[in-house]
Amino acid sequence: MKESFKVCFCCVRSFKVKSSEPPEEIKTLFQDYSQNDRMSADEMLRFVIQVQGEKNADINYVKDIFHRLKHHGVFHPRGIHLEGFYRYLLSDFNSPLPLTREVWQDMNRPLSHYFLYTGHNSYLTGNQLNSRSSIEPIVKALRKGVRVIELDLWPNSSGNEAEVRHGGTLTSAEDLQKCLNAVKEHAFEVSDYPVVLTLEDHLTPILQKKVAKMVSKTFRETLFQCTDENTECFPSPEALKNKILISTKPPKEYLQTQTSQGSTTDEVVKAKKVADAEEQIQDEDEETVAIEYRDLISIHAGNRKGGLKNCLNGDPNRAIRLSMSEQWLETLAKTRGSDLVKFTQRNLLRIFPKTTRFDSSNYDPLIGWIHGAQMVAFNMQSHGKYLWMMQGMFKANGGCGYVKKPDVLLSNGPGGEIFDPSSQNLQIKTALKVKIYSGEGWNLDFPLDHFDRYSPPDFYAKIGIAGIPLDTASYRTEIDTDEWFPVWDKEFEFPLRVPELALLYITVKDYDSNTQNDFAGQTCLPLSELKPGIRTVRLHDRAGEVFKHVRLLVRFVLEPR
Repeated sequence: MKESFKVCFCCVRSFKVKSSEPPEEIKTLFQDYSQNDRMSADEMLRFVIQVQGEKNADINYVKDIFHRLKHHGVFHPRGIHLEGFYRYLLSDFNSPLPLTREVWQDMNRPLSHYFLYTGHNSYLTGNQLNSRSSIEPIVKALRKGVRVIELDLWPNSSGNEAEVRHGGTLTSAEDLQKCLNAVKEHAFEVSDYPVVLTLEDHLTPILQKKVAKMVSKTFRETLFQCTDENTECFPSPEALKNKILISTKPPKEYLQTQTSQGSTTDEVVKAKKVADAEEQIQDEDEETVAIEYRDLISIHAGNRKGGLKNCLNGDPNRAIRLSMSEQWLETLAKTRGSDLVKFTQRNLLRIFPKTTRFDSSNYDPLIGWIHGAQMVAFNMQSHGKYLWMMQGMFKANGGCGYVKKPDVLLSNGPGGEIFDPSSQNLQIKTALKVKIYSGEGWNLDFPLDHFDRYSPPDFYAKIGIAGIPLDTASYRTEIDTDEWFPVWDKEFEFPLRVPELALLYITVKDYDSNTQNDFAGQTCLPLSELKPGIRTVRLHDRAGEVFKHVRLLVRFVLEPR
């Protein structure tokens, strides 16, 4: 079979089209685990236990595989041929991650012991300067498992109602009630575990009172309210199932924070003037307002008092949530990594993008995670490598939006020493070997001339580990020229010191010598749940949606050291 590309009106380039066929190593494995060119159920069971590491597999597991292969027309009652074996390896049933979306981690620890799937400016549909505000991105985020939704609250133009918008920009406003309704209706569609609603409050006391009534009326019994003034640790995700938690600064603290940081925006000045006028005539009513609004808050957001030097001191009487920018985090990570880890053992740390990310881009989430930061807030409406890592991390634990932090971040060493992710003295625990055999499906998911106008694509794969600095590494395969079904047959090895904090990412691109290489798919997998053996790895588009047909055949081997 040939494939033709028209170069001009009188010239056509033709290429022989290969089909997807098993690599030599797969053929050898089939021969080792079969007889007379057929693999029986017992032989398949031996393969899935010995090679695939499915220690709990039984004959029913194999029967399920054979049943699925009937739909491909490659099944025989006496066993499967090589083609059927190859189809099994490339089937969705042979995933590198658990197929069932079951929550398997201990969910009875304090909230500070988990990473939370966290959004930033959750109401924005695009960039941070002039995009539209809407409930659509809120709903989309919740349906993807995001557990922390952020709303910025400002007075409207007349000052008599609160609205949701990105202050000091040209972004449009969205109705607060619509946003609250969206959270209420979609909070627990994909996960029963709690949703945290972080409110960036720029409101006057009168508007705080209105918001308090609105929130209470909307969420009713699903609203979790903490009655204990001195909570030394947060409740567990299990205890908070199907609950919505409000996290913000107590009344008045936002304006105090803005003043201390030298903010001079017109919005803040206007709000302060309104608040000063109210103080002169409504002292008693303001006190009532403060109490009513304060009582909504179950996760108190603290101020960054004392700057970089003292911001991690915490509150001895209660567990708090501290917010800091990615720049602050990077600065502290260089000199006070262990202090960050210690702070996050009891308190919540929220990281947000720097204000100059007008295009809604994101930062490296691993810097926050390896230091124990639970709420690494991301712009979910963008694309790119870092968002793919965020999506990969929260594929773990059944996609419930909560991933338990590894013990290395929660327990101190025998001498009381606290984990420092930047340490150069960490020992190698295991080695991950990744062999990329081949790929297929692009010819079904993309037009003929999508990658190259005059020839089939020239694919290569980039594979890497994102984790602590010593574990971070990346490699790439050779380019397989003019092939819709690339064969790389290349193995890479990654020595790992903290594998429980590592993510494996794979990106495939089409090489172009004169222009930017074309994106052809990506995936990111949490190493904590990676299954050994020869697996089919499905690739996703830039937005994180899985392609229908595009996939890779990859072998994973974990060797303890």
